[in-house]
Amino acid sequence: MSLIKPPASMDYSALISKRRQRFAGLEEAIGDPNLFDQPKRATEILREHRNLKASLDLWDKLEDTRRQLSDNEELAKSGDPDFAEMAAEEIPAQQQLITRLTEELQYALLPADPTEDRDALIEIRAGAGGDEASLFAAELMRMYQRYADLRGWKSEHLESSPSEVGGFKEVILKITGEQVFRYLKYESGVHRVQRVPATETQGRVHTSTVTVAVLPEAEEVDVELKQEDLRIEVCRAGGAGGQHVNRTESAVQVFHLPTGIYVRCEDGRSQIKNKEMALQILRSKLYEQKLREQQDAYSSHRRSLIGSGDRSEKIRTYNFPQSRITDHRIGHTSHNLTGIIAGDLNEFTNELQKAEMADRLAEAGL
Repeated sequence: MSLIKPPASMDYSALISKRRQRFAGLEEAIGDPNLFDQPKRATEILREHRNLKASLDLWDKLEDTRRQLSDNEELAKSGDPDFAEMAAEEIPAQQQLITRLTEELQYALLPADPTEDRDALIEIRAGAGGDEASLFAAELMRMYQRYADLRGWKSEHLESSPSEVGGFKEVILKITGEQVFRYLKYESGVHRVQRVPATETQGRVHTSTVTVAVLPEAEEVDVELKQEDLRIEVCRAGGAGGQHVNRTESAVQVFHLPTGIYVRCEDGRSQIKNKEMALQILRSKLYEQKLREQQDAYSSHRRSLIGSGDRSEKIRTYNFPQSRITDHRIGHTSHNLTGIIAGDLNEFTNELQKAEMADRLAEAGL
């Protein structure tokens, strides 16, 4: 489904020319042997270079496809019936490709969101609903792991607090890959499930909630953790984990004194590994807080799409009896509940991206 069909008069060549000039300047900067003397600047330059290259490649592919389409349109009018038929057969696919590439180019030409190509941490917490909420939290965790697999990303289990019925009170995943946060950022908020729990003898539908927070992974250049701001404690790990975990003081909890943010990690057997994971999670939480403070610059509509930071905000309802999922931010409903729970989130991600892109294009005047 096409987001926006740009007017025929819309010409991006001036923007592309400016980006080519900027790209040349970045190429020169990357060749500077002293680039990495300033790690933060180096990170920003490399990220901008990568994004600019992607947009210029898109433009080149779009222009090449337009030329091929023009050639085929001419051939389709030729007197040779064989050539005309072959050319005519290729035209619909080329038209579709041009529409898709134009949409992608529009997105690429928007002001860059520095978090979009970041890896992400996903915090999933059981909310209202007791055991049923914890079971649904485990289902959402598996949904995101499968989605990561489908996109060729890597998922890593960082921390969890299992429930007695086999679900999770809380679980944290790290997802690594290409533009992870760009696709997962829409998942933050309250996910509501309506279904008959396995323990329900009367067949009544129960409503439970799970809270999801997707955090862009912070780099050390984004957030400086000062030693005097931290209180780090080691303690015995609790719960399931085997005799080794219970015998050793492998769990690590970190308190960030200025903000009161607390992180505990005990999944790893190594105290050093748990400390690294705890600091990684803390850094991402602080970075998210910093980004949230900047969200006032966004339009209210765009804030509603990518999350306002209010984790009580209900974003989606999963109705199992009717095999229906509704995203309340854009009013989109799907009856492919089985496929989506199995990790095929593309339908919702695409619709949310289209809505956000339309809003950003309007803001940018494109």
